[in-house]
Amino acid sequence: MKILVLIKQVPESSKVKMDPETGTMIRTGLENVVNPLDLYAIETALRLKETYGGAITALSMGPPSAMRVLGEAAAMGCDNCALLSDRRFGGADTWATSYTLARGALKLGPFDIIIAGERATDGDTAQVGPGFAAWMDIPAITYVSKIEKIKGDRILLERLVEEGYEVVDAPIPCLITVVKEIAVPRLPTLKGKLRARDMKIPVFSADDLDVNPDYLGLKGSPTRVVKIDTPTVTRAGKTVKAMDEESVGKAVDELMALLTEKGVL
Repeated sequence: MKILVLIKQVPESSKVKMDPETGTMIRTGLENVVNPLDLYAIETALRLKETYGGAITALSMGPPSAMRVLGEAAAMGCDNCALLSDRRFGGADTWATSYTLARGALKLGPFDIIIAGERATDGDTAQVGPGFAAWMDIPAITYVSKIEKIKGDRILLERLVEEGYEVVDAPIPCLITVVKEIAVPRLPTLKGKLRARDMKIPVFSADDLDVNPDYLGLKGSPTRVVKIDTPTVTRAGKTVKAMDEESVGKAVDELMALLTEKGVL
């Protein structure tokens, strides 16, 4: 079985900023890590390999610094890694990103199962996985919480839905996105870190892939951020510092008056 895991480099800090001119995220100067939800995808792939055999390839698109997250995937146990990196990929929305990843998969594949995290913590769209499946013309099963079994060219899955759980029987090849319930990600081992250090990770540019240049990066993105606003607190607040007995009494009186005004008391 050949398994492909799609992973992404995301800012470790939640204090991200957007470029008002391009509408894209400013990533320079931020510490980057593996998208936390992609760790569950890696763990799912490793468990499938342990049960059914095969090999795992981790694929990411990003700047050269994304090599770090691929190294972590290799340390966890992925057999191969590859990076799609080119300035022409920069500023891509989910449509252009999923297209580029799909072309990268065609370069490396074919694959039986493609696994991705539920969503990325920086964009929070959950669109790249299904978009990838659309480009590859394969089924997409989202929010998978359990893999029951794989038999022949079929896979039996359990997915999380609003009403509970749904059992899906899908053909292979297919793409699945997984939720946290599916497994607990393992930590990299010393042996894995040593192997990752020696792993040769190929880097592919647009020239290495069979791509339509009009579908790449910011130029090829049909969606744009047209306006950025910073939310403001609209409720006026008041702070009372209770530093001594007198101020404590005053604070209590003001609180009681407020609660009475609001009809709580």
